[in-house]
Amino acid sequence: MKNHATDTTTETAIFAGGCFWCMEPVFDKMPGVLSVLPGYTGGTTPNPSYREVCEGETGHVEAVEIVFDPGRVSYRELLRVFWRNIDPTTKNRQFCDYGSQYQTAVFYLDEEQKREAEESRQEAEQSNRLGAAVVTQILPASEFYPAEEYHRQYYKKEPYHYQRYHEGCGRNWRLKELWGREPE
Repeated sequence: MKNHATDTTTETAIFAGGCFWCMEPVFDKMPGVLSVLPGYTGGTTPNPSYREVCEGETGHVEAVEIVFDPGRVSYRELLRVFWRNIDPTTKNRQFCDYGSQYQTAVFYLDEEQKREAEESRQEAEQSNRLGAAVVTQILPASEFYPAEEYHRQYYKKEPYHYQRYHEGCGRNWRLKELWGREPE
């Protein structure tokens, strides 16, 4: 997609990695990432609210929509960071969050993204450290609904609460166990 205002080519990636609060800062800090928007996708309810998604009845998952400059960061690099910040061996759960709305998935927007996502999933499966099957799905993108404003940049708006939640969920401990190092 060409952004005529800045004359820069941008692309979009959509990843579901459990709690979108925890996925947003991971990608926000990457050079070449222009924006990270938390939201909901994959379900059947139009314009779902956070409450509806949390109840698990909409079919949606919490996800992030990433707009990036492919001249500065590749989709493949985003995938690498995605895998290293999730537990791809658990279904309908990420760390302390339970339910289908917290499952992991890569939502591809074209055949090239699909191919790269499938290749990266194979690489994750071949990792000796996982010790379990990868259950993260590779799915075609559907409508993405931005989350309510108070969820956006939550880690900056509520740093104390965010940090307590992040640490309390054991996310860093499990990621280190899975991948052999602290998350990126």
